[in-house]
Amino acid sequence: MTPARLLSTSAFRYALIYAALVWVALAGVLGVVYVRTVAVIDAQIEDTIEAEIRGLAEQYRQRGLGGLRTVIERRSADNPGLRNVYLLTDPAYRPIAGNLESWPAEAVLARDWVAFSVRPEMPEAGPRPVKARPFDLTGGVHLLVGRDTTEREVLRRAVLGSAAVAGVLGGALALAIGLAMSRQILRRIDGLGRGAGEILAGDLNRRMPVSPRDDEFDRLAERLNAMLDRIQALMDGMRSVADDIAHDLKSPISRLRSRVELRLMQPRDAEADARVLEETIAEADAILATFNALLSIALAESGALRRDFETVDPAAVARDAEELYAPAAAEAGLAFEADIAETGTILGSRELLSRALANLLDNALKYTPDGGRVRLSVRPGPDGPRLAVADTGPGIPAADRERVLDRFTRLEESRGRPGSGLGLALVAAVARLHDARLALDDTPGGGLTATIAFAGPERAPGGRAAQGLRSRDREALPPPGAGVG
Repeated sequence: MTPARLLSTSAFRYALIYAALVWVALAGVLGVVYVRTVAVIDAQIEDTIEAEIRGLAEQYRQRGLGGLRTVIERRSADNPGLRNVYLLTDPAYRPIAGNLESWPAEAVLARDWVAFSVRPEMPEAGPRPVKARPFDLTGGVHLLVGRDTTEREVLRRAVLGSAAVAGVLGGALALAIGLAMSRQILRRIDGLGRGAGEILAGDLNRRMPVSPRDDEFDRLAERLNAMLDRIQALMDGMRSVADDIAHDLKSPISRLRSRVELRLMQPRDAEADARVLEETIAEADAILATFNALLSIALAESGALRRDFETVDPAAVARDAEELYAPAAAEAGLAFEADIAETGTILGSRELLSRALANLLDNALKYTPDGGRVRLSVRPGPDGPRLAVADTGPGIPAADRERVLDRFTRLEESRGRPGSGLGLALVAAVARLHDARLALDDTPGGGLTATIAFAGPERAPGGRAAQGLRSRDREALPPPGAGVG
């Protein structure tokens, strides 16, 4: 990555912000250290001066002016370099004893702490800062006690210098770390960008790079790869659907056209014409049913219907299916059993659930031989309601159970029975829409059991509202034999 590009990135700006925040934090910490250190030194100086003033005032009370003068002269003599400052004056501020030549002008009107400069005996040393406090004794005598604060100033400058150096070094180090992190982040982003660019260029098999670190970029790449896999699967499905539509609908449309064309080539016969028209309508209805099934599958797989989910009672839907399909089973010479228990309500689409159940029952009636049995059950499962349709037909081999859920898949290569191979595909799409699991298993004794296991019931139990759904659920159920097979 070129420096110019790096400087123009958001990552670089974030690095600058990071460095600025580090610098502000360092400045704050060092500022607190500086203030506390100076405050401690000032407190020590003031405590020392206060202690000396109290001691000298006690000497004055005990020994008088002469005794105080002697003490101050001795302390002044033992204090080379003016480390400690003493001055005792009369009421007119004329010096009596001490190591100052005169009362400082700054302390004439002061009643508390005062700061001024003194020049020691060695002129080359320069003036030295002093912090002092004036104190009035009885009899009009004035006392000034102070202390050299050069060490305080030296420490203050040292702390400020160290703070400046630490701030510069800390800011530079933070900026360097931020830039290094930015380059690393940009490398990861560039990897994702290159992958996206190659996909846009037409390489639909390209996937985002995933490192072994399993960080947030890897998790993002994994989600993008999953999304790309899903998109590719949908595109493959669309291509497959287009091929299947062309294959499965070409023959019935050709037959429809040939039937009409042949009838037109023959002499007019009202009875024969009516028969051909009826057959044509039946063929057109089958084609329309195929297209409607495809639209239903597409609608279910899009997830758009989740916005319109409402409370549905699976037991009520199953009872309505029993009323419609039990007579059809008896007419086909089959035994129809129902085991429907109250399982509470779920959130879903009544119409699609009814169509899925109708497809399962249609398949069961279609493939179960005479004298067989079809069983419809709704029972509570470990996670939610379980809706199952079992038959005693030929069943589906285990190796083909995934394949039969694809569109236009029929195990009968001859396709002797009516149907388009969309029934189980629609059931699978409806199950996915409701976050349910469709399982195809063997029926004990032979046959197929199709089970839709829902993830969980709605919190509100099915009751009066669920019973009120029954009439509408019955309207949503297609009549027996209207499934797409």
